[in-house]
Amino acid sequence: MIDRDRVLAKLDELHGYLGELRSVVPGRYEDYQQTAARRACERLLHIAVEAVLDVCALLVTGLRLGLPGEEDDLFEKLRRGHAISEPLADTLRRMKGLRNLLVHEYGRVNDRMVFDVVSQRLGDFEDFKGEVLALLRK
Repeated sequence: MIDRDRVLAKLDELHGYLGELRSVVPGRYEDYQQTAARRACERLLHIAVEAVLDVCALLVTGLRLGLPGEEDDLFEKLRRGHAISEPLADTLRRMKGLRNLLVHEYGRVNDRMVFDVVSQRLGDFEDFKGEVLALLRK
């Protein structure tokens, strides 16, 4: 059984992180290149993805879809269990890949790519929330 309260609490955290992120994302790439803006966006993006991963883990456990060997397994298990769509599973894999760059390979981060994500792709998080909420309503 899905722990609805924990999932909803994590979605609420995610909502907060996205609100903060929207408030600090500069309108122009030139402004994003300022260290404080760049680091704030990177960190908020990182913890937003962590919240997504936490929700995915809660769903896999609650739906009894098995024990994932690694984080990518979460998305595949949810997709195969018809908990999320295939396009969303692909998006989540890309999110996790970006999170890994920010956390583990920060020297290789492409600032332009991160700016494009935080200025144009936050809707992906909303898509995730929408699919999770639809699942909880079933």
